[in-house]
Amino acid sequence: MVSLQKIFRHTLFSRAYFRCSNLYTRFLFFSLFTFTIVLLLSCGNSDKELNEYNSKALGIEEIKDADINYTLGGNAKAKLRSPLMLRVQEASPYVEFPKKLHVDFFSESGAIDSRLDALYGKYYEMESKVFLKDSVKVINILGDTLYCNELWWDRSRKGNEFYTDKPVRIRRKLQIIDGIGMDASQDFKAWHIINPVGIINVPNTQFPVY
Repeated sequence: MVSLQKIFRHTLFSRAYFRCSNLYTRFLFFSLFTFTIVLLLSCGNSDKELNEYNSKALGIEEIKDADINYTLGGNAKAKLRSPLMLRVQEASPYVEFPKKLHVDFFSESGAIDSRLDALYGKYYEMESKVFLKDSVKVINILGDTLYCNELWWDRSRKGNEFYTDKPVRIRRKLQIIDGIGMDASQDFKAWHIINPVGIINVPNTQFPVY
């Protein structure tokens, strides 16, 4: 027969063990929870540092709120603004504008004679030309407006700095002209649609404002 003393001792030991087990479980849970939080925070910092390291390792220079002036012979020719510019150093270096860009083009007198907007741009340094895409728009001082999804801007093509082989639409005061492929001057005063598709006569309401 088990004595009351043994039962008493066993009961006390069980309660003590249960309390210790609860304390140990709580301690273990708290430790794991704290470790997880620290690990997550550390991972966040590591990801940021890793991205910065990768950018440097890949030779990517990031510039926010870029404001660039293009000059020729001391005269301003264009002013480009973009919320983000990435300059990538590769065998064929390029500059990328992944979050839209706006360009003002200047006449010989220094006045703005055309404007350009696009959601994306990429400047190829070796070729000295810019590829533009997504909601590309060019407007001149007369209000004539070009709409297209892809456009090249090559300053070496005097008189035909803008060109594309993709669909275009030109909105004039009383006309909408559609076509495939186009060449145009940088001031967009002279342009030529390679394959016209159609002309629609329209009233001058909602005419683009320069």
